[in-house]
Amino acid sequence: MNTLRKTLFRWLKQPTWRAALFWLLPAAFLVYFFYQPLLALFNLVISPTWGFDLSALDLTPVWRPLSFTVGQALLSTLLTLIIGLPGAWLFAHFTFPGKRTLKILTTLPFILPTVVVAAGFNSLLGPRGWVNLGLMALFDLPTPPVRFLNTFGAILVAHVFYNTTIMIRVVSNAWSQMNIRLRHAAQVLGASPWRTFREVTLPLLRPSILAGTLLVFLFNFTSFGVVLMLGGPQFATLEVEIYTQALHLLNLPLASMLSILQLACTLLITLGHNRVSGLGEMVISPATRTMAARPARTTLERAVIILLVASLFILLVAPLASLALRSFVKLEPTRGERGEVERGLTLQFYRELGVNRRGDLFFVPPIAAARNSFMFALITILITLSLGILVAYALLQNSAINKILDPLMMLPLGASAITLGLGFIIVFNRPPFSTLRFPILIPIAHALVALPFIVRTLSPALRNIPSSLRNAARVLGASPFKVWREVDLPLLAPSLLVSTIFAFTISLGEFGASTFLVRPDYPTMPVAIFRYISQPGALNYGQALAMSTLLMLVCALGIFLIERLQKPGKDTF
Repeated sequence: MNTLRKTLFRWLKQPTWRAALFWLLPAAFLVYFFYQPLLALFNLVISPTWGFDLSALDLTPVWRPLSFTVGQALLSTLLTLIIGLPGAWLFAHFTFPGKRTLKILTTLPFILPTVVVAAGFNSLLGPRGWVNLGLMALFDLPTPPVRFLNTFGAILVAHVFYNTTIMIRVVSNAWSQMNIRLRHAAQVLGASPWRTFREVTLPLLRPSILAGTLLVFLFNFTSFGVVLMLGGPQFATLEVEIYTQALHLLNLPLASMLSILQLACTLLITLGHNRVSGLGEMVISPATRTMAARPARTTLERAVIILLVASLFILLVAPLASLALRSFVKLEPTRGERGEVERGLTLQFYRELGVNRRGDLFFVPPIAAARNSFMFALITILITLSLGILVAYALLQNSAINKILDPLMMLPLGASAITLGLGFIIVFNRPPFSTLRFPILIPIAHALVALPFIVRTLSPALRNIPSSLRNAARVLGASPFKVWREVDLPLLAPSLLVSTIFAFTISLGEFGASTFLVRPDYPTMPVAIFRYISQPGALNYGQALAMSTLLMLVCALGIFLIERLQKPGKDTF
């Protein structure tokens, strides 16, 4: 017995065995709930039982959504660069009143559910949106003059709305940490400001710009809710086509093949992003003297700051503000309403959230949907924190196994939620999961989506803990568990809290996988909002806006807490 204990102890002292032990549970979770559904998608394409002949496949249903997906992703990414790079310059170089608030507001769109974003643009630029109502009243027009919904422009604007914060965060963080002495040296040698930017600043920023661009392109490439709700039926990305083929046409083999094609593309994009991100870290850090933001000194600088702040506010804040305001305003009668209609400010839409006026047998009150979302989010937090801590400790070990398992663990970041939901339907549509009353697959899918973000938050924090503190605790006689409890845990607490908020907000707003996995009696808030906004009538639309506003406030609180808890310069992107 003593020999066995000594052998185990000797093994655990080796980094490879320690890393393998930490990887055991996370790897098993990923294999069972992520890679098994992916293999099922491959099997569905090649299996003869479905009568799907790959050689006789018409490539038109494949090429059309693929070409549109790539085209809109490229154009959306270009527009995001045009808006995001000046915003990154603004946040990296200047201080101005309300900068911290604006930074939080520009970050909020990234974590908002697509249904909330669609409702926001609908309330601002839709047929009964503020812009059209104002123009119709001002020029006495009988019809709305601005046609925004169900257009290609709506898709592009919504993608820029979503992803501008990525460029701002990634590039401004790198810009602010740049060694300012390199620029001073170039200026002393006689270089003009433009030449200094072209030959010093831009080469140092290029890895961060490329990393942000690839990340933006990845999110545009895997877009689902924006295209589904704002683009209309005439536009279909790979995500929307998978959704249509699987749930509406029941063509699972074609949906699986599209999922495999999309996964291959996203894997290449993810690998490119990881490679460029690593290059950016080598180039930017360490910095001997970083640049400090300063107030504007000249009239031109003040004018540029005002212009950029106004542009960011109009693009990123106006849709959310119009959504919140529209949820308190009644402009038209509800269905079946008789007599004089009271228009103006009202709380009716919020009061109606728990009322089943249509007598629907399958009606689930929005409050119950909110309860479901909170319950799923708590389970997601439990799963992601447990697995994320284990992965972070595994990556702390100097082992070759990390070079293999770390990219495999990050692959869910590049896999779309629609692909994940389709794989879950194929694999887990049988006992015991099909007989469970509680839809446990929903928080599991949310955990797969959130886990890479959690690992990227916890792993750097764990590496920054000095090993001398642990060694000192061991010398004083502390057991391994006491070392973890008294040393690691207090220092990890801020990152654990940030990870908790991240997992909570991601789960709360996840829409893609939930559309596949949700049951009528357990809807999430995004699914309930989608149901309301898809039904005709002013009351349904008002209830969707009210729920969207509540969900937006919760997400805003989450991003505010993340900003308060994160150390300066430590962004998660």
